[in-house]
Amino acid sequence: GIGVRVALAQLKASWADSAPCPGQSPALTALLSLGQRWEMAPVLPLVLPLQPRIRLAQGLWLLSWLLALASGLTLLCSGHLLVQLWHLGTFLAPSCPFAALPQVALAAGAVALCTGLVGAGASRASLDAAQYPPWRGVLGPLLVASTAGGGGLLVLALGLALALPGSLDVGLEEGLGTALAHYKDTEVPGHCHAKRLLDELQLRHHCCGRHGYKDWFGVQWVSSRYLDPNDQDVVDRIQSNVEGLYLIDGVPFSCCNPHSPRPCLQSQLSDPHAHPLFDPRQPNLNLWAQGCHGVLLGHLQGLASTLGSLLAVTFLLQTLVLLGLRYLQTALEGLGGVIDGEGETQGYLFPGGLKDMLKTAWLQGGVAHRPAPEEAPPVEAPPKEGLPEA
Repeated sequence: GIGVRVALAQLKASWADSAPCPGQSPALTALLSLGQRWEMAPVLPLVLPLQPRIRLAQGLWLLSWLLALASGLTLLCSGHLLVQLWHLGTFLAPSCPFAALPQVALAAGAVALCTGLVGAGASRASLDAAQYPPWRGVLGPLLVASTAGGGGLLVLALGLALALPGSLDVGLEEGLGTALAHYKDTEVPGHCHAKRLLDELQLRHHCCGRHGYKDWFGVQWVSSRYLDPNDQDVVDRIQSNVEGLYLIDGVPFSCCNPHSPRPCLQSQLSDPHAHPLFDPRQPNLNLWAQGCHGVLLGHLQGLASTLGSLLAVTFLLQTLVLLGLRYLQTALEGLGGVIDGEGETQGYLFPGGLKDMLKTAWLQGGVAHRPAPEEAPPVEAPPKEGLPEA
């Protein structure tokens, strides 16, 4: 009887040690055991024999040069847009954030160009066992920098290319209105170049006013120094306006269309009897029909659309180059840096340690959100019976 009791107590203690913790579900226990089996598994492994390794290096060399070409075009397009904004900055509101797009695109294109050149050099060197060893120590940090820096800049530039063109409408509306209002201020410091810039804009882009030639009817575009204060017509026009402005139904000379077969008519455009042969319903015969707002909006949005397409192509090529370089790097590390080494090797994106870290954090988070189980009362040890004295 005493021996049986002792054996039962030992069996109960061993079962308590092997039982799951109180409050731990069977699914979590199975997941923990599955995580132990996958402890050393890398992320997205890929078996690469000799010939696929060589083809991967050759394909990376071609993709890297395509990335360099796309990033070079991105630099040219963003530089062209930046120059256009430098010339047209007078007609954009100071609060318009559109100028940030070419600046970020320039930085993203420069990093992508460096990534393409590095990828071309590393993939070419990987085909030669004598040239690859210098790349082994620097390729890892370069991949991390290109992924974090270049990828982040490209994503930011793509987001700006999608979001900022909508701000051009409001920015041009405010900027062109301010430019028309300061057209007459040829002697005011800070605005003395407004007339010249607006005339050049209307002549170069074949536009007139903000939305049409009638916008000039609502602003005083003739300087006060050229008005005769003794002229009764001038006095009447100034006194008839609540703001004391001299308003006329005329436009500046830069609104005239040089392709018109008749002389340009600039004044009394709303009077049908002033010009018998002029039809006010067809102003395009003498004046530019389009307003500068629509012309500039289409011009700048077209440049932004082209830049956004180049950024998308650059982002796709850079992603492929970085993924291929990572697989090639990890595959060659398994062979000691020799691409024509004997046997198959395995390339991967991340080692097993990172996966284990993320898995452990997730499992700990799942356990931490569970309520703490109630403490079970301590199990009393079985009473010890005194053995009979010998």
